[in-house]
Amino acid sequence: MEGNDALLVIVDAANVVGSVPDGWWRDRRGAAERLRDRLQADGVPGHPGPVDIVLVVEGAARGVESTPGVRVESAPGSGDDRMVELVAEADGRSCLVVTADRELRRRVTELGAEVTGPRAVRGESPSHNA
Repeated sequence: MEGNDALLVIVDAANVVGSVPDGWWRDRRGAAERLRDRLQADGVPGHPGPVDIVLVVEGAARGVESTPGVRVESAPGSGDDRMVELVAEADGRSCLVVTADRELRRRVTELGAEVTGPRAVRGESPSHNA
């Protein structure tokens, strides 16, 4: 990574929450809040250095509040469009976008961002270690 700033991690809340069929659709806002809280507690595994986490929410999840360590952006329209804007506004800063959405991945990599899938922040582990 180049630059002196912390890594900007932009998380596609709808995509990450929607990647596990755990009933999230019954409470989209609650699911986004649980993801926010997990990001606040665990950060981004594999990126122990300074990171700025932005969780982008849309639709029924709008209105989720930011917490220390996780800024929540309520997209006025498309969450994908807001994430592309955030990467474009980063002005050369290193960005990591967490999504499995192919079109979004294409759009942000064209702007120089790296991408990783939802498993990077879902808190999953192949073992049951505490």
